[in-house]
Order: sequence, then C-alpha cells, then structure tokens
Amino acid sequence: MIPLRSDISLIVDGLHRLNTRPLSVMEVCGTHTVSIFRSGIRSLLPPDLRLVSGPGCPVCVTDQGEIDAALSLVERGAIVATYGDMLKVPCDRGSLASKRSEGYDVAIVTSAMDVAALAEKHPDREVVFLAVGFETTSPATAALVKEAEQRGLSNLSVLSLHKRTPPVLAVLAGDPGLKISGFLLPGHVCVILGHEPFSFLPRDCGLPSVIAGFEGEQILLGLAEILRQYSRGESSLASVYGRAVRPEGNEKARTLLDEVFVSRSAPWRGIGVIPDSGYALAERYGVFDAERRFSLTIEPGKSLPGCRCGDVLTGKITPPDCPLFRMACTPLSPVGPCMVSSEGTCGAYFRFYKGDS
Repeated sequence: MIPLRSDISLIVDGLHRLNTRPLSVMEVCGTHTVSIFRSGIRSLLPPDLRLVSGPGCPVCVTDQGEIDAALSLVERGAIVATYGDMLKVPCDRGSLASKRSEGYDVAIVTSAMDVAALAEKHPDREVVFLAVGFETTSPATAALVKEAEQRGLSNLSVLSLHKRTPPVLAVLAGDPGLKISGFLLPGHVCVILGHEPFSFLPRDCGLPSVIAGFEGEQILLGLAEILRQYSRGESSLASVYGRAVRPEGNEKARTLLDEVFVSRSAPWRGIGVIPDSGYALAERYGVFDAERRFSLTIEPGKSLPGCRCGDVLTGKITPPDCPLFRMACTPLSPVGPCMVSSEGTCGAYFRFYKGDS
C-alpha cells in the first residue's frame, strides 16, 4: 500500500473532487497494472473512476501464429533463444517449454547481446533470436543486428515479433464499445519515442493522455491530470514523468530503430492484424531476418478454446470474468499468455485480486 503522506493525501483528495462523472482510464502498460495492485491504488480512487488494463504485455500480445513459427524453427534444428517469459506461451502445438522438455534447443537469455555470444559458441548451428517487446526492447534487438553484421555472425538471425504501441492505441481509441475516457501512457515506451507519436490521442480522438512513471505517486498524478482535463473540458497530451521522458524521446534509439527496422502489419493475440504495428528488419539487414532465411510465413493463429485473453487485453472484461480464471488457468498451468507473464493482467489478478477491486 502507498503510505498516505500529506502530498499523496492531497492528490487523492483532488481525484475525489475532480471525478464528477463515470470515467474509464486505460493503463496501457503491464508494469502499471502490477504497480496499481501492489500500491493499493484502487482503494484510494473515487467510485466513479474505473481503471482498465490494456495490451501492454509483450508476451501476452504475441499471437499463436507467431509462437507456431518459433516452434517450427526449433523443430528444424535451430537453437531458438528468447526471454524466459516466452517459454510457456501456448499455442495449439504446445509451447517452447514443451519443446525444450522434448530435447529441442531452446535457450533463455537475459539480454539481446547474449544471443551474439551464443552464436559464437555454436558456429556450426543456426541461432535464432525470438525478439519480442515494444519500443523499449526493440533498440536492443537493433543493436544486436548491427553487432552481428560487424562481427560476421552469419549463423545468427532474428525472428522479429516486436510490436509498436501507437497503432494499437489507435485501434482501442476508435472502438466505441470500449468507452475509454483517457490513457495512462507507459513511461518507458515514451522514454524512447517521446511525446509526438501519441499526440493523435487527444488531437484526433479527444482523449486526455498522460505519460506517467510506475511509482504509486506517479500513477496518481497521471490520473489526477486526466481528471483535471475532463473537469475543464480539455484533451491534451501531458507528462508527469519529466525527469525521465524528454519530449523528443531518445534520439539515438529512434535513429537506430529507423535504420534497422521498417514497420509492417502484425497480428496481435485476441485483437487481430493491425497495420504498421510490427517491426520487420529493413532490406539492408535482410540476411539476418529469420523469416527470409527459413522461408517462414507467419499466419494469424486461432484462439485457444475457452481463453478470453483477447477480451482481457482490450479491457472488455477483467480476468475474473473469464470462466477459466483460477480454475483451469493458473500460473502453473496457464491456458493463455495473460497468465504466463509477470506483467500479464491475468497473472497480476491471480496474485493480487481479493475480490474487492
């Protein structure tokens, strides 16, 4: 719980004064979702302010068809390297964890550069980096590609499943059924992108949008700014995370992304294919593109029977509304990816939800 210092109390009092009608604010990032639970923020909010979790967990939005493509690489003898959270993400053919238990080579890495060392260690094997994440992890993958080129690591390739944040927010903002009143934007994504890529939310959609960090006080300040805008009939892009986020973002990282990647359509689990929402390697770095090297075609996957991760990711339901939650679907035996990741909404609800929020 957040200790109610005098400044926190002032923010909470302001929230209650400003909230004069029912509003639903979507926190985009899974780290925000976890912090909201850990801090007990919901217990401090006015009754008419509803927080909705969005598609901010990269593991959760990785589509079944993308996992299927990774499994096919493992079965073809490649060493597939990826972050630990990806191992249990299910598709109808199993998971990377199940393939690993069968004796296939699946390596867990903690950073993209670990993959370069793995490729050097196994020069006679194809090593594929299963690259996931939003704009926060994409620059590290881009740096890996450039490092592979400089070091002549011809046995290294990247299966880029990276997702771009602004396009999916455009889809959610344009869905009248969701009735989103505003967005709490992810601070770490904005550290890279800056302000401008999200300016369309207030300008074109009329939705107050605030960049916030991940401490409880930051989240409360972000919510207070959204309510302040509503109270004045305004909609603008604001930031309460000025100590970390510059309006122009990280220019070096953005230049790196522009050099190594091009945008492309990408499938999002439970949402569908969204134009320009993914990153593919640019033509110059095509030799490191696993899709080209292995002639892969990634098809959107089918929904897992009974799993409502797509509805959770878009804020249409909360995890307890899913009939599988806590029953067939648990962290030890996940049916869907929202229960797999430490940042997944279902995983957060499993750990923290007590039935009163």
